[in-house]
Amino acid sequence: MGDKIKKTDNGFRNPHNLPTKICAGCGKPFTWRKKWERDWETVRFCSDACRKEGARE
Repeated sequence: MGDKIKKTDNGFRNPHNLPTKICAGCGKPFTWRKKWERDWETVRFCSDACRKEGARE
């Protein structure tokens, strides 16, 4: 996991430094979320709706 999220000295993350990807479903950029921490490399869609729509095509 090369893109580790670092906290600053005051304990807060800077939201402008989070990694981003382009959604395979809608083509819009989306940013890293804590719930994707373990599998960020395999995340392709920004939402369940995009994932379901992508499965149909």
